Amino acid sequence: MSRTTLVEAPAEIAAVPAVTPRRVRPARRWWRLASPVALVLGWELASRTGLLAPEKLPAPSDVLATGWRLSQDGTLGIHLLDSLTRAGAGLLIGGVLALALGTLAGLLRLGDDLVDPPVQMARMLPHLGLVPLLIIWVGIGESLKISLVALGAFFPIYFNTYAGIRDIDERLVEAARTCGLGQAARLRHVVLPGALPALFLGLRLAIGAAWLSLVVGEQVNAQTGIGFLMMEAREFSQTDVVVLGLLVYALLGLISDLALRVLERRMLTWRRGLRAT
Repeated sequence: MSRTTLVEAPAEIAAVPAVTPRRVRPARRWWRLASPVALVLGWELASRTGLLAPEKLPAPSDVLATGWRLSQDGTLGIHLLDSLTRAGAGLLIGGVLALALGTLAGLLRLGDDLVDPPVQMARMLPHLGLVPLLIIWVGIGESLKISLVALGAFFPIYFNTYAGIRDIDERLVEAARTCGLGQAARLRHVVLPGALPALFLGLRLAIGAAWLSLVVGEQVNAQTGIGFLMMEAREFSQTDVVVLGLLVYALLGLISDLALRVLERRMLTWRRGLRAT
């Protein structure tokens, strides 16, 4: 009959304190507003004291008053809605195509041989310099503006999708195969989570390129849109409307980037990156 022996842990091991998680400091999100607010206040002060000529750069308060006036009569809303529609359509077309081709080139050797070389060649061409050729191909209507946005969004998403897939540790894929996961399961549980950080980076870059492309596209034979509003204001020397259009573009880019950051944090809760101190 065996006797169970209880072995006490050594004192030096038992005395090791439990590791407590590091307390995270409260987010200093309000500090991020300090420099923009200081910049706006300095701009307002320079305009009011005469350092900046109103016809060159009006005061922020005047720009806000112009924005409120255009919002009240519905002008700003109409142009903003058309710009958002064009940006959304171009981003969707370019993003879906880039995601499909980037996945094909990243996963398959044949796709890499057939897809990646022409894309690498095309990326050396500035897409905004293709406006004359696009006018010949698709005309000067809505297709031109959507095509420019799609081209601007395509390359960041493609290259980050391709790099995100290729940067996945092959040992993880082999381990998943050893555990009995099929190809679809490996794509879902290994490849997709591993490529998501790079994909979100590509989306953020693509959104910035999309708004930049839209600025140029809406200045070519447009009848609506924030870019058209700015071009029309330039003809009548309405500097406040031009600056308002630039601020609208900047705010749209900022809001879309913040929304993507929130989505990224929700979907990548498993990733713990380096935090600024």
